[in-house]
Amino acid sequence: MSLKRPTIVDVAERAGVSKSLVSLVMRGSPRVGEDSRNAVMRAADELGYRPNAVARSLVRQSSGVFGCILADLHNPYYADVADGIEEAASHGGYRAILSSGFLDPSREAGAVETLLQLQADGLILLGPMMAMARIDATARLIPLVVVGRKARSHALDSVRNDDEAGSAAVVDHLVELGHEHVAHIHAGAIGASGGRRQGYERAMTRHGLERHIRSVRGAFTEAGGMAAMRSMIETGDLPTAVFVTNDLAAMGALEALAAAGLRVPEDVSLVGYDDIITSHSARVALTTVAQPSVEIGRRAVGLLMERVGQGRTRAHHVVLPPRLVVRGSTAAPRAR
Repeated sequence: MSLKRPTIVDVAERAGVSKSLVSLVMRGSPRVGEDSRNAVMRAADELGYRPNAVARSLVRQSSGVFGCILADLHNPYYADVADGIEEAASHGGYRAILSSGFLDPSREAGAVETLLQLQADGLILLGPMMAMARIDATARLIPLVVVGRKARSHALDSVRNDDEAGSAAVVDHLVELGHEHVAHIHAGAIGASGGRRQGYERAMTRHGLERHIRSVRGAFTEAGGMAAMRSMIETGDLPTAVFVTNDLAAMGALEALAAAGLRVPEDVSLVGYDDIITSHSARVALTTVAQPSVEIGRRAVGLLMERVGQGRTRAHHVVLPPRLVVRGSTAAPRAR
């Protein structure tokens, strides 16, 4: 007895919604409410429904386009990854269309919808802010690779650096210099920030410094780093070292320290993450963690081409090692 493959009509009937609504959900449309989306996804899982990507590719010719959505166009790190994406895509006979989510999940979802309407052959999401459930729903419709965020989904691939290992290297370096009061400016639990914060806290605990763990909410932007550093300065209880979730935010933290008349590294050691081009030429050359950004972009395209061109469906999750780069913004703590 042959088993009938469930269709979009079956999902609609099980969820009690229209066929068009199911189609919108499977396309990752931002116009669908969370309750309706959850009902459709639950029905699809119960029925074992998966959009037939092979059949879809037979209906239309390949567009020869990969869509790439960057979390933030202002962050040079994403530009470096995009260089790797464009280089690898070009070598593979594809064009990369770049868009931005502006660190806003709803705008990111809108960019995804646009690229789906343009019938891109695959998507690469750089540092996505969307909920993982929505990303997973999109991957059911189109080959998809997530960059810079831990993903366990079987529906997509991912490439990232080992954020926890990078954070541990930062803490190890600062402890070796003699620091105990090491604070961390993070950008919330989503994406790379969550892994970096976890790596910082675990490393502090490993060194027996859990009583000195101090995590302050900032953002992935200069303004976010500046505001978080100002809040620490205003408490009058400034740590001897601060590890910031990325270089862009570290630039803002550096400005806040300078405005308060505090010197780096004489008064406070400062460390960033990403090794963007401006970290070399900042007011003080920034100690940071380098990611293999161009290679990450190349790997993302390679994974996407395996899915699009070779029909691979098994998920691959690639983790690349980071590298600590010591410059002039860290030194032994001054006696207080």
